[in-house]
Amino acid sequence: MITGFSKLTKIEKINYISSELFNGSPEVNNILSEFWHNDSETQKILEEFSENTISNFHFPYGVVPNFNLNGRNFIIPMVIEESSVVAALSKAAKFWQARGGFKARIIDTQKVGQVHFTWSGDAQRFEKYFSNNKTRFLEHAYQYTKSMEKRGGGILDIHLKDFSALEENYFQLFVTFETCDAMGANFINTVLEALGKFLAEDVKNNVFFNDDERDVEIIMCILSNLTPNCRVEAWVECSIDELNEKSLGMSPKQFASKFKRAVKIAQIDTYRATTHNKGIFNGIDGVVLATGNDFRAVEACGHAYAASTGHYKSLTNVIVDEDVNTFRFSIELPIALGTVGGLTSLHPLAKLSLRMLDNPSARELMMICASVGLAQNFAALKSLVTSGIQRGHMKMHLMNILNQLGANDYEKNKIKNDFKDKIVSYNDVKNALLTLRDHH
Repeated sequence: MITGFSKLTKIEKINYISSELFNGSPEVNNILSEFWHNDSETQKILEEFSENTISNFHFPYGVVPNFNLNGRNFIIPMVIEESSVVAALSKAAKFWQARGGFKARIIDTQKVGQVHFTWSGDAQRFEKYFSNNKTRFLEHAYQYTKSMEKRGGGILDIHLKDFSALEENYFQLFVTFETCDAMGANFINTVLEALGKFLAEDVKNNVFFNDDERDVEIIMCILSNLTPNCRVEAWVECSIDELNEKSLGMSPKQFASKFKRAVKIAQIDTYRATTHNKGIFNGIDGVVLATGNDFRAVEACGHAYAASTGHYKSLTNVIVDEDVNTFRFSIELPIALGTVGGLTSLHPLAKLSLRMLDNPSARELMMICASVGLAQNFAALKSLVTSGIQRGHMKMHLMNILNQLGANDYEKNKIKNDFKDKIVSYNDVKNALLTLRDHH
């Protein structure tokens, strides 16, 4: 066991890891240092994002062109290591650009925070106290919210919730916020801690309570990543006839019918829904990462929302109405994002991503992310109900296989051409490469 590891220099940390885990191999030092940024100031910024940083872990930064949303064309930045996602999104963007593009709207932008506490006494008595003093709580919080209020945000409301039937003496202050273009985590947590401290002190000194009712224990004050009222909807719509495309290998009516059935299956079956929604977040996460937002919070909230009825199901929905010849594919989900503060203001590529998107507000970024998630889901389902997912996926994976096998540029080009019309598998590519090498 080592103590004081965080106080070591970066080189000392690397040397310790190298000696303890890799027998002092200089290869470890070389690999880690190869991924340092060549500009020392930028490297310093990157290192200060986290703790015990010894290097940078690079992910591909790609773009999706031709993405039409609410009548505007975007080039969407994506950070993701799976090439088939970007390729599929590009195809979906082009497909829908010719059919009116994507549409989106904001439903609401409320964030949530909670002060969890215990108090022993009559719940109705505490509810009366809180009702009589709610304004004082808001007034006390103003010193922490006034700057946000000037931008149009702040506390929207505070409720007292009684959970003592489930956990002895357990209550909470349930607080809703508007944080404008900030994700708002630090703001919310600061306000909650101030409210928790005020609550404990006020109950202790308030003449409303008897001596045996003055003890409030604050358990924790923390925002919630479940924000069901910070929600966005995105959709695409066209006539069924407009779905016509040679690559489908079937009529528009047949395609619409299979597509609808595929979505219905993801609404019924949890196993399928999990993979279905994972594909949605393939798209959303790429944009969230590229803009310096918290993809873990976005995913946690989205999956909780998908299970909010008690049954985990698809986040997307489709309506196929043959009577009026309409196909409508949509998504509705909560996404809490920010375009100011945090990494969005510090990470060089996150700042560039936001500039690429024409410096969107948090609301606009929510609509972009939801639309990209919908596009990715459309692309995946389109493949699944037509040619199958592996044909396109493995073709995009071909370069990874060739790199694993150490192919040179000539070999890569030759194998890529040979597999142009074939199903790609690791063994087939390996055998083809060995045959090519034997021939030469």
